[in-house]
Amino acid sequence: MRFWIFTAAIVTVTWCACSTSLRAAEPAQPFGSDFPNLDSNAVGQWWTRKPKNADKPRLQVPRDEVVAFAVYTHDRGVLKLTCQLYPLMPDEPREVALDLKMPGEADWNQVATEEVVYPGWSAHFRIEGWDNRNNVPYRLRLGDQSSFEGLIRKDPVDKETIVVAALSCNSSRTPGPRPRMIENLKKQDPDLLFFAGDQSYHHTQHTFGWLEFGEQFREVMRDRPVIAIPDDHDVGQANIWGENGKQATTTAGPEGGFYYPAGYVNMVQRCQTWHLPDPYDPAPIERGIGVYYTNLRLGGIDFAILEDRKFKSGPDGKIPKMGPRPDHINDPSYDRDSVDLPGLKLLGDRQLEFLDAWTADWTGAEMKAVLSQTAFCGAVHLHGNPENRLLADLDCNGWPQSGRNRALEAIRRAWAPHICGDQHLAVLVKHGIESPSDGPFGFTTPAIVNTIYGRWWHPEDEQAGENPVPTSPLPWTGEYQDGLGNLIRMIAYANPEDRKDETKRADGHGIVRFNKADRTITFECWPRFASVDDGDAAQFAGWPVTVKMRENDGRQVVGYLPEIRFENAKSPVVQVIHDASGEVMYTIRVRGSKFRPPVYREGTHSVKIGRDQPGQLTLPRMESREEAAKVWTTVSL
Repeated sequence: MRFWIFTAAIVTVTWCACSTSLRAAEPAQPFGSDFPNLDSNAVGQWWTRKPKNADKPRLQVPRDEVVAFAVYTHDRGVLKLTCQLYPLMPDEPREVALDLKMPGEADWNQVATEEVVYPGWSAHFRIEGWDNRNNVPYRLRLGDQSSFEGLIRKDPVDKETIVVAALSCNSSRTPGPRPRMIENLKKQDPDLLFFAGDQSYHHTQHTFGWLEFGEQFREVMRDRPVIAIPDDHDVGQANIWGENGKQATTTAGPEGGFYYPAGYVNMVQRCQTWHLPDPYDPAPIERGIGVYYTNLRLGGIDFAILEDRKFKSGPDGKIPKMGPRPDHINDPSYDRDSVDLPGLKLLGDRQLEFLDAWTADWTGAEMKAVLSQTAFCGAVHLHGNPENRLLADLDCNGWPQSGRNRALEAIRRAWAPHICGDQHLAVLVKHGIESPSDGPFGFTTPAIVNTIYGRWWHPEDEQAGENPVPTSPLPWTGEYQDGLGNLIRMIAYANPEDRKDETKRADGHGIVRFNKADRTITFECWPRFASVDDGDAAQFAGWPVTVKMRENDGRQVVGYLPEIRFENAKSPVVQVIHDASGEVMYTIRVRGSKFRPPVYREGTHSVKIGRDQPGQLTLPRMESREEAAKVWTTVSL
């Protein structure tokens, strides 16, 4: 008999600042008198505010439908679930109950209650001692008034292929349901949903935008884990260079910082990210703005979840202005090094420390991947319209270049791909750091609805680069430099054909399949109005693309260390260190009972081995060898 033991934790004051009398603590202007209309559709006497030409307030729904949707993850024995509600009337309950239907039981069991957090109208459940080996139906109840049901899926660790759906940029200019996309996602049945940012473009009305997004996607979110991370538009800005949370003076943001009050930023993050595994380092940044960067292990795949914008330096006042605005460069003769200055931050020291720890820890993982908002390059030529050519846009992870390279070096050490959104242009690239294609793959998904800002990959000379993709139907693949001098090999892209025709705007979503048996990763790119029933031919031209996990480290192999055989440990973790420099070359979980480590530099190397982390056993230094048959040693862990 399996026993289920649950502990319901109280939501921490870091996120919700709860009180014993929530109705008394629901101020009409929760973000201060300087921003009286911020989130006005959902705060104060929201039920009295009717938009022009409307017969009711924007968020007024039948009162038996106020429990809107839920998002959850579970890892390390902890289930975290957020219940999102529509705004409540003063006389309605402020407590949500979580019911579960345990395996083998027909009745619901109430396991926890949590108070509704204002502003934001969310309730947050943390259940410890979670057994992830079974599917468990859940129900969320606001008294007897309203409820919402879904399924907490078991960890699919027994599946050979783990499927991730990746989406971003959900244009508010096309409201209403996304029926074909939902139909396709249900048929593709992903094990994990990843929303990379800009779930809402309503800027100062996040609660309205988040609920609109929830209505559109709740039928696929209700019964599988979800990673949602906010981007600039979710917190009301055109762009963000967060600079550790300092106060920005405009919503354009190039001087760095967050414009709206910390309470608003934290509300957005609470609603979208509270359900993620606990942050690696929960210490808030300036002004008390929280952080959420962490990792989630699901089905044997370990996903690092990064915050692109939180620590990044703003360009205004730090680098020369070489375009119509501080973050745009149009001078083809500019010195690339002039914008890559000492002291500029991209991911920031804290997230780089996290990546170092994450790449070395393979507990519960057979493969790894990195998720974040935007791309580590500027794989775009035309911005906004086909006539607007821009050399370099600093609102991407391609700048500052040194920070970009440090991040990619860390990702490469785990032989991990990078998956993101933000750019409104689907591309698959092979990053270069010191030489073409020596870095990991990067997949940028298309916009869910691409009406906000079109972008195109269109080299000015209309020529393919060196080493083009041999069988691609696309004309402009191969090796290029972006406008910041970053090396990329373009594998595939999905340009809009006609942005006036919604079937030709290059809207859509991505699917990434991690095959643990053969250590391959397949990238798929699906148009919004395609049907998955039509097979791969319905994808954007150039997709699908399948790569080997080890190809995420594209450095040239200069030799191999002698073969290591593992006597009593199958698929251990192996870390290879270049002795002269002390650089960790890579840390990966090998597959099987033997491994011949490739090396990328001349000289001696040390090897550390362990079941889940390196260091349980350290082998003597060894030069690389050419003879393939030589066995170095047989080890026992």
